[in-house]
Amino acid sequence: MASGGALCRPLGGVALLLLLLPMAAGQECAQFTNRTCQDCLRNVSCLWCNTDSRCLDYPVSTILPPAGLCRLSSARWGVCWVNFEALIIAMSVVGGSLLLAVALCCCYCCYCRRRDPRASDRSEEKAVREREERRRRQEERRAEMKSRHDEIRKKYGLFKEENPYARFENN
Repeated sequence: MASGGALCRPLGGVALLLLLLPMAAGQECAQFTNRTCQDCLRNVSCLWCNTDSRCLDYPVSTILPPAGLCRLSSARWGVCWVNFEALIIAMSVVGGSLLLAVALCCCYCCYCRRRDPRASDRSEEKAVREREERRRRQEERRAEMKSRHDEIRKKYGLFKEENPYARFENN
């Protein structure tokens, strides 16, 4: 039991620290009220409201700060020179552009290339040319092998005449 109690003490200290951390962060952000935006935004958990020069805790439960807390045109987070409205518009434009680019690439790659009749005609013509070239080379090899075999047959007296009865007719 002594070891279990010893284990709970450090965990209890960590839990207490975690419980006090949001309050410390809130006090930190509130300390920068009526100072500069740069001072407030050094802490990433803080939000600067430009209308009344307040430094607030960023509402992490919502993605965007509620209008009651600070208007989007006056809210600053991360950097002082970009307000939330401009950030939302810029991110929307960039995201939309990326989606449009991906969609166009997919359309081009999947549909336009398949439906191009010239590309399919060119590939068919190329295949026919290659087939003819292979057939011609095969015929050349076949003729060369036949002539070699005929030479070997003549050398050893095994050459077959076209008509085996031709010897008897000529005598």
